[in-house]
Amino acid sequence: MAGPLHGLRVVELAGIGPGPFAAMLLADLGADVVRVDRVGAASPIGADPAGDLLNRGKRSIAVDLKRPGGVETVLGLAGRAHALIEGWRPGVAERLGVGPDAVLARNPALVYGRMTGWGQQGPLATTAGHDVDYIALAGALDPIGPAGGPPQIPVNLIGDFGGGSLYLVVGLLAALREAELTGRGQVVDAAIVDGTAHLTTMLHAMRADGLWQDRRGANLLDGGAPFYAVYETADGLHMAVGALEPQFFAELVRRLDLDGDPDLPGQHETGRWPELRRRFAERFATRTREEWTAHFDGGDACVTPVLTPGEATRDPHLTARGTFVERHGTVQPAPAPRFSATPAELSGPPPLPGQHSRQVLADWGVDDADALLASDAIHDATPMEVR
Repeated sequence: MAGPLHGLRVVELAGIGPGPFAAMLLADLGADVVRVDRVGAASPIGADPAGDLLNRGKRSIAVDLKRPGGVETVLGLAGRAHALIEGWRPGVAERLGVGPDAVLARNPALVYGRMTGWGQQGPLATTAGHDVDYIALAGALDPIGPAGGPPQIPVNLIGDFGGGSLYLVVGLLAALREAELTGRGQVVDAAIVDGTAHLTTMLHAMRADGLWQDRRGANLLDGGAPFYAVYETADGLHMAVGALEPQFFAELVRRLDLDGDPDLPGQHETGRWPELRRRFAERFATRTREEWTAHFDGGDACVTPVLTPGEATRDPHLTARGTFVERHGTVQPAPAPRFSATPAELSGPPPLPGQHSRQVLADWGVDDADALLASDAIHDATPMEVR
């Protein structure tokens, strides 16, 4: 393993979405992440484990937590780990015997990361929810969408992975630093509603200054400004425009061949923004996306093509940077960010549940490995299952 987190041991209690993504990020950066899968448990979203990139670079041990030997195995792994990630509803880990009290009693220096949507406390803590619910309540969904239309769902990037996974990773690394200094571990309560609300800090500052209206399509960064918007091209595709600064706006106007029009609305004539938007839209509709991409290439008008995920993997800039790589037969995002002295590299492909059970028990020094395997508390995937 390479990367700045080489030597860090992490136990991940299997879940879906933001917890696995957080653990993947740690694995991408070099941590030894052992995912504890439940024996016989199928993917709750029907995904093929062999293709689940959120589990890349991890090793899997399949454990039956309904057996005493299974609980003891998880506690034994936690006793040798620096951090643990758990993404179940509040109280589930405690009922299974692997909650913070039990784990920290075994390893007081461990950082116990809890990933939930609503958090560990509050009126909604024990209720179900998903990304769209969390970002709706946190005030991040309402600003997204066209004027006069409904809010638009931004996939699950803002809540699950932005307000959830990334905040969990920041919390884990901060608590690990504290544990390194003091020898004292702690619980990190990473709630998607908290992280998502935190992401909206700038919007709240702009609201307080009277620079943001709680109305879609009426603001500087929500598509309201015609120079920060998306326009359709002649072939039905789109270009993104982000010419916020005056010099970039001037170049945008010049590249659109509108700089000679004395009646063109000014950048900050907000009352004439609909007219300016119409003029921009008319120009973009005259050429294809490919033609506009070539036209704006190399300039500072802040105009780029809107690419699909598949197209992004073939973009010349991203290709030159190695932003996407092909590993194990799948094109996927490379680890990020980048480090000058300890570069991160992708290691193994997503494991099948239990693929590394025997190996993990041996590498992590868990006692009575043979007895645990014989008792069915631990499942070791057969070579046929792995293939």
